Amino acid sequence: MSGHYVIKKSNAVQPYHFVLRAANNQVILTSENYANKQGALTGIASCQANSPYDYRYERKTSTATQPYSFVLKAANGLVIGRSENYQAEASREAGIASVKANGPTQDIRDES
Repeated sequence: MSGHYVIKKSNAVQPYHFVLRAANNQVILTSENYANKQGALTGIASCQANSPYDYRYERKTSTATQPYSFVLKAANGLVIGRSENYQAEASREAGIASVKANGPTQDIRDES
């Protein structure tokens, strides 16, 4: 089993977002919010296109200078999605590697 995207809907002003899940079903990337489902689908397409490239990842550091998360950016510089927080740089790099491996998947599941 490979990774997959899940489109979700909440009661927020911009209710749609997606998550990218690894083969073990763990969330490895969470998108920004979108006004409609088409926006989420466009975000997924951007993630599929940009996730294989290391230069699209911005590694974030907390105020205590601990590596803690990353964001995936599109060619236009906008954030596509964010990771969870990590305690160690190696864990963060493993998260990036997982997004690189699972991001191109065509498996999209609509739970909205």
